Amino acid sequence: MNTKYNLEEILKTSDAVIVDVRTVGEFMGGHVSGSINIPLDEIPAQIEKLKSLNPPLVMCCASGNRSGQAVNFLSQVGIESVNGGSWLDVNYFKNQTV
Repeated sequence: MNTKYNLEEILKTSDAVIVDVRTVGEFMGGHVSGSINIPLDEIPAQIEKLKSLNPPLVMCCASGNRSGQAVNFLSQVGIESVNGGSWLDVNYFKNQTV
């Protein structure tokens, strides 16, 4: 995780891409407006797509566990990302910046 930023700062000062790593079904049940859905198990197959997005990527899921796994994996392949934790928290902070 990139520790030089905090979640609120990223959402306020950039056009951060929010990547929700929950399942498609979970995502369809509710998600952050404008976020994209790439389930955790599909992250390795989507590396090129993720590399093309504006860093740092804000990863989220239901609790922060899966997004934390995604951040660890992405850091190993050189993609800057942060663990936003729960999509509900990311949604809250995003709406505070509007």
